[in-house]
Amino acid sequence: MSKFGIILNGIIKENPTFVLMLGMCPTLATTTSATNGLMMGLATMAVLIFSNIIISAIKNLTPDMVHIPVYIVVIATLVTIVQLIIKAYAPEVDKSLGLFIPLIVVNCIILGRAESFAGKNSPIDSAMDGIGIGLGFTIGLTTLGIFRELLGNGTIFDCRLIPEDFGMLIFILPPGAFLTLGYIIAVINRFKKA
Repeated sequence: MSKFGIILNGIIKENPTFVLMLGMCPTLATTTSATNGLMMGLATMAVLIFSNIIISAIKNLTPDMVHIPVYIVVIATLVTIVQLIIKAYAPEVDKSLGLFIPLIVVNCIILGRAESFAGKNSPIDSAMDGIGIGLGFTIGLTTLGIFRELLGNGTIFDCRLIPEDFGMLIFILPPGAFLTLGYIIAVINRFKKA
């Protein structure tokens, strides 16, 4: 598969949010706004790209018996670095996403890609996979955040599009995350069949 094909695969065929249905905790919890979805997606994408590169580079040095603990240490280290960068340069994002940034460590997307792709491919291909899956996740979270913010607050990226009186609070609350995700997946599946 070409480098561009690897990236497209992560965005379309293996989209973590809408196709594989992985990483549902941050997907449902952090997408109350488009900004939160975008920032969570970018933080996860950064960890995914660099963990894939590092894990691919050390795969031959890691004994099979301990490769998963080694992967987790690599991922945890990168999450800590990303969290410290966010705290230093984007304190509002850190406040908004809170606990969900450290929880990237246990996001099944990251460990799954380390195990299924980075542990078997070159660092360059692994970086492309990280970019593709990361973009797919970021697009998924941002799309979900856009719809929830628009329907719940009448805004997109805090720009008012619908009068405040017409917002439906349910879309900002947890049930709204399930409803919105369900409708988006239904629309995607409808287009796949067409």
